[in-house]
Amino acid sequence: MKIQGDHLFNAPRQAVWEAVLDPKVLSSSLPGFERLDEVGENRYEGALNIRVGPVQGKFQGTLELSDLDPLSGYVFKMSGKGAAGFVEGLGTLQLTEETARTRLVYDVDAKVGGRIAGVGQRLLDSSAKVLTRQALEGLDQHLAQEAAPADASAAGATVVPSAPKPPSQAVFAAKFAKELAGELVPPERRPLVFSIALVLYTLAVVLITRACS
Repeated sequence: MKIQGDHLFNAPRQAVWEAVLDPKVLSSSLPGFERLDEVGENRYEGALNIRVGPVQGKFQGTLELSDLDPLSGYVFKMSGKGAAGFVEGLGTLQLTEETARTRLVYDVDAKVGGRIAGVGQRLLDSSAKVLTRQALEGLDQHLAQEAAPADASAAGATVVPSAPKPPSQAVFAAKFAKELAGELVPPERRPLVFSIALVLYTLAVVLITRACS
């Protein structure tokens, strides 16, 4: 499975570089992460709790960085396994400066196996796109929070920066389902699908209300 794309951060390259090397930032801003601990030089171990279609599970894995080129990028190797299967990946991350902003380009070759591979290639590809997009948006939010105190300090205000909070599983799951539907359902059919979903939701509320009355 190939995962590649880019994202433009409204932040200087130094700030983005520091963020993509900080395990605390990554574990608190990326969806699904429960922990990410540094266990050696450029080597990390972590736990990820995530859902892909009908398959949900916790993965224990490792992340190794190599060929670090400060402010420009690195090579990373990841592997994880759990009851739902396994995932392995090798990829590159590159940063380029565009005026006061920074473009991150990623290219990953990933392999999955076990029950999670049984959901189908299209669902896997769409899930990978959604998860990657949410991860980059999470980093974007962290960088914006980091920039806010600096801007306020420059204006003469005293601000104590708050630690980033990891996204809740409920919020993550709801947003993932919505974005995944957008990836899988053709644009011309989305109004119909959403209408059906609304009807089903309404019926469920009616049935629950009757059962409780």
